[in-house]
Amino acid sequence: MTNTIKETNFKLPGQTNFYKGKVRDVYTVNNEILVMVASDRISAFDHVLPEGIPYKGQVLSQIAAKFLESTADIVPNWMEATPDPSVTVGKMCTPFKVEMVIRGYLTGHAWREYKLGKRTICGVSMPDGMVENQKFETPILTPTTKADIGHDEDISREEILSQGLVSESDYIKLEEYTRALFQRGSDIAEKKGLILVDTKYEFGTDKDGVITLIDEIHTPDSSRYFYAEGYQKKLSSGESPKQLSKEFVRQWLIENGFQGKEGQSIPFMSDEYCKSVSERYIELFEYITGDKFVKENVDDVINRVEQNILDYLSA
Repeated sequence: MTNTIKETNFKLPGQTNFYKGKVRDVYTVNNEILVMVASDRISAFDHVLPEGIPYKGQVLSQIAAKFLESTADIVPNWMEATPDPSVTVGKMCTPFKVEMVIRGYLTGHAWREYKLGKRTICGVSMPDGMVENQKFETPILTPTTKADIGHDEDISREEILSQGLVSESDYIKLEEYTRALFQRGSDIAEKKGLILVDTKYEFGTDKDGVITLIDEIHTPDSSRYFYAEGYQKKLSSGESPKQLSKEFVRQWLIENGFQGKEGQSIPFMSDEYCKSVSERYIELFEYITGDKFVKENVDDVINRVEQNILDYLSA
């Protein structure tokens, strides 16, 4: 697709570092400020797919900004400004080396493990007799390591503490924040006719050592949503609930013979397919925010983003 943000190569005033993630391009300015560009790249099975998804970065950035604002009373977060619909600017933090994953339902990775006969994930027991997409009695915490290269790996609370990845006092706070954020996200989703199924949160410490929520939250890249309507009926009949998340991309890849394994090729992504993915992302935006999505002008999207960042930094 043309007019998507597949990569950026800005040279910002005071730029001291640049990091290209699977989806985000992150610029450090004066070793104090982070400028995070949500690209239109899409990843699955730890691979960045070859085509960009129109408006995906704008969707992610604007959903994340809305949820960061609506959860600031629970935990401080890194966001300071949104100078462009695809850009967030905020304070630089030192990330913890784990990601906090919380699951309210047996689906996705947890279900794939369960189907193999495993009844423990990340040191947490899962009851026998559950079916795919069933609700856990209490949401379970299944943290992962935060890998710079390759796959994030499941890890238990005990392993995190024994390896010294996070201190016990900090980890207790991370658990508390994770459960509180998930409850807030679930409450908001319920009012919109959605179920927040599972999600991940990333935390760090700011220059004063304060635990701070970083990155994005409650977006379709970091979270999974079901439509509440019809969920119980589909569960009872063994059907998959209608969902709004990136899982539909993973399923498409699986159906087309790709799970990120050696020797497998990423299937061709037609313009029509990319447009359909874009429409799903926009649909989620409108459901979860309750706002009409306004497509920003993408005739010269890279220059637009760069100019808005420069205007902000020079103000």
